[in-house]
Amino acid sequence: MDKDKPSLDQWLDPDFLRSKRMDRRSFLQEVGRITTLSLSLTLSGALLKNVPVEAAPRFPSYPFTLGVASGDPMPDSVVLWTRLAPDPLNGGGMPPRDIPVRWEVAADEGFRRIVQSGTAYARSDLAHSVHVEVSGLQPDRQYFYRFKAGSELSPVGRTKTLPAPDAAVPVFTFAFASCQHFEHGYYTAYRRMAEEDLDLILHLGDYIYEHGTGEYLSPSGNVRSHNSRKPQTLEEYRNRHALYKTDPELQKAHAAFPWVVVWDDHEVENNYAGTVPQGEEERRDFIRRRTAAYRAYYEHMPLRSRFMPRQGGIQLYRRFRCGNLADFHVLDTRQYRDDQANGDGWKPPSRESTEPNRTLLGAEQERWLLKGLERSEAQWNVIAQQVFFSKKDVRIGDGELLNMDSWDGYPANRDRILKFITHKGISNLVVLTGDVHSNWANEIKADFDRPDSPTVGVEFVGTSITSDGDGFDTRSDIRRILAENPHIKFFNGQRGYVRCTVTPDTWRTDYRVLPYVSRPDAPITTRATFVVENGRPGLRRADGESSMVTIG
Repeated sequence: MDKDKPSLDQWLDPDFLRSKRMDRRSFLQEVGRITTLSLSLTLSGALLKNVPVEAAPRFPSYPFTLGVASGDPMPDSVVLWTRLAPDPLNGGGMPPRDIPVRWEVAADEGFRRIVQSGTAYARSDLAHSVHVEVSGLQPDRQYFYRFKAGSELSPVGRTKTLPAPDAAVPVFTFAFASCQHFEHGYYTAYRRMAEEDLDLILHLGDYIYEHGTGEYLSPSGNVRSHNSRKPQTLEEYRNRHALYKTDPELQKAHAAFPWVVVWDDHEVENNYAGTVPQGEEERRDFIRRRTAAYRAYYEHMPLRSRFMPRQGGIQLYRRFRCGNLADFHVLDTRQYRDDQANGDGWKPPSRESTEPNRTLLGAEQERWLLKGLERSEAQWNVIAQQVFFSKKDVRIGDGELLNMDSWDGYPANRDRILKFITHKGISNLVVLTGDVHSNWANEIKADFDRPDSPTVGVEFVGTSITSDGDGFDTRSDIRRILAENPHIKFFNGQRGYVRCTVTPDTWRTDYRVLPYVSRPDAPITTRATFVVENGRPGLRRADGESSMVTIG
């Protein structure tokens, strides 16, 4: 190791954050008391008492209304998920008893070659959801799975394990998505995604939206309706997740590929920051609501048992290794952040926003990220996260106007990461982002205030599945915004998802877009393609400016 390069401990010098931590200590103790109380109220002691088991269940109607899913793949294991819910939008319609559920994993879709099987329990205290962690699987292998409860069979799902950690992986293809407001459009993007040949789907947040019926209007009109007011209780968050999960196109995508999921803000409330609500809600009440929202999220996602909420929180940041090809560092930019500076919104930078102790990740997650980057031996280092990472100044001319909810509102945290990447010589950095309901392609500069500073990585920002409705290809101010931010190379405002194809030599990103979501059955097109070459950070446009490849 180069002795002139700062050590990891120097980058996270405790003296640097001491005053911030000391100021927080008493507050965090109080938060712990509140969340513990909230969790006990939410569970009503269900985890501490025996719950009867119904050995031969009979259901009033089909119980697998929310489909099946798999997720968090490893080289030898994967999580299988389902939930028994014959009446999904009214609490599930299940009795307060645990239900045995048979599961099978096969090497073929006809289930002639069963490789694993067993019995799990749909637990009453977990909304009768099932999370099966299947181990002993072969790396880089496709499998099929299904569930059986009583005499009822679930749909068949398909999943895939990751390559072995030391495997030389020739190609890995995945898609990432975010922001799927149910009222704003149809989930045709998920049908098109299910038609792709993918190894994985990454979901970067806003899986549900918390608005009451008709509270958030799409420019192209709301075409569906939420099923309640803004959720306040565990049951209401469960019903909201169930509404989204009933969508057949979303179910197809879940059944087609394993997912890696992480939340952003709307799984609880728009632009909340840690334990601070966006509005005037009492902190104690918000923490109780956040606890309920986090629990419902766990219940409806293919997550391992170690992610079950504890003391009101879930540690969702985690790492996935795809052989020697890529390390995926999945971040949570919502749960540990300081409150937005300057009252949130688009504001000029200030003493508050540029204060060196401000954090988007929290000290522990930041240390985890930097250690992972330093120790990685993969050819590509991927940071999968929620909010716009690159600087984006939307004030044309003198002065700056920045989004306080994005990394621009926490520039010291971003600068520490960029300096670490630069001094450690970490190559082939790719940041994946959701949140903003539009497509962007950015070059990450060592210093965004110096446009001539080295490019140290790239950022691909993906649009929404449906949020904000039909969208548009471009708008009148984009040319000026790109001129003001020369590191930003591309914008598109349509709906869809992003497909990435990774090889040892190149990273290829295809922006897949739909002409509309206000009607079903839209075709999918590739609006733009960018290529990054191994060892040469920067974006190369790989298609004609107006090229469109239509499929579907």
